[in-house]
Amino acid sequence: MLASSSLPCSLADINEASSYYFLPKNPAPPLPTDQELAVETIRRDFPALHQQINGRPLIWLDNAATTQKPQSVIDAVTHFYSQDNSNVHRGAHTLAKRATDAYEGAREKVMHFIGANSVEEIIFVRSATEAINLVAQSYGRRVVGPGDEIIVSILDHHANIVPWQLLCEEKGATLRVIPVNNNAEIIVEEYEKLLNSKTRFIAIPHVSNSLGTVVPIKIIIDMAHSLGIPVLVDGAQGIPHFKTDVQELGADFYAFSGHKLFGPTGIGVLYGKKSLLEEIPPWQGGGNMIKNVTFEHTTFNSLPNKFEAGTGHIAGAVGLGAAIDYLTDLGLAKIEIYEKDLMAYATETLCNIPKLHLIGTAAHKAAILSFVVQGVPSGRIAEFLDRQGIAVRVGHHCAQPSLRRFGLDSTIRPSIAFYNTFAEIDELVWAIQQSIR
Repeated sequence: MLASSSLPCSLADINEASSYYFLPKNPAPPLPTDQELAVETIRRDFPALHQQINGRPLIWLDNAATTQKPQSVIDAVTHFYSQDNSNVHRGAHTLAKRATDAYEGAREKVMHFIGANSVEEIIFVRSATEAINLVAQSYGRRVVGPGDEIIVSILDHHANIVPWQLLCEEKGATLRVIPVNNNAEIIVEEYEKLLNSKTRFIAIPHVSNSLGTVVPIKIIIDMAHSLGIPVLVDGAQGIPHFKTDVQELGADFYAFSGHKLFGPTGIGVLYGKKSLLEEIPPWQGGGNMIKNVTFEHTTFNSLPNKFEAGTGHIAGAVGLGAAIDYLTDLGLAKIEIYEKDLMAYATETLCNIPKLHLIGTAAHKAAILSFVVQGVPSGRIAEFLDRQGIAVRVGHHCAQPSLRRFGLDSTIRPSIAFYNTFAEIDELVWAIQQSIR
């Protein structure tokens, strides 16, 4: 059942009675923006988009779960395995040098892409999930003790809740939660009340993966830093959609996954301020992260190697570097403008569907449209959409607290990327209408 604060998402109801739902006042005309980004040309770069599903052209609207890959990323991974495959560092042969250059070159691309100070601040990990666990287990275990508090938000993905929950249980600390209003926006005044002398750490999403809310990260970080409290940002849903500068944000840690950034699966990044990374112990032990080992004592390697035990996903890093090249060539500013227009159009057209409720209606949203249709099981709608070749996500999206805030256990979640089109949104709306007849 919907929470009492949820209102029908129809234009008449919204215009008449509600400030809870964001509708664009003057959505930009689709055609000029589409031409500026050359979306139809861009789509040719993504081979997975050009297939039939159940006899219909694939419409990929599950981008918050994972993105499709441009041919340049696929080619980069293929080239590595076919030409440069070797372990990195310390090899005396040519392939080892080429593999090392490619791996470390990808690290440098990440550094520039997010505005880090140094490649030493870029740690390759398996995913954003692993990055968060690394910080919780290495930094968190060092600074959190009995009676201390860690702050997260109700908008967080489980990956940015459970590691801190486990740490609190281990250390006898308390997890505090920032609430949201009926628009699914962080209540900054309530956040301020949570800050106190017991607060040791804050972990917050850049963008909600279930509701699309863009969190006021800069405000949250500035308020935390005024009290000397470090902040981790889960950037998995933010970095694919707009330019992110970690120094401008002031983030102490920033985590993201390659597969949501049009790169391969199994590769992610943890950015950490050098001063913090230097003072904390490694999370895992093994090869590459050591300088010297005896049975009495181990001396750890310098950054970033200290946190990269064992053989990393070398080809994944190379593919991530290629994805960054691709996005940089397209222009992040163009991508952001186009996606905002597409979101505005999708919001308005979905709101024309009777009994459809948009869940998460913040004034600042990115890429995600979460909804239910009153009286119609979400699973039934999603199955119908799949028969039409339309891929969306249905369920709790690994963010159960955020949905339960609105009295729900599941929503249907179309999520967009710059290769989606206005025509695909029209197809989505048509298919939803057919599914609820």
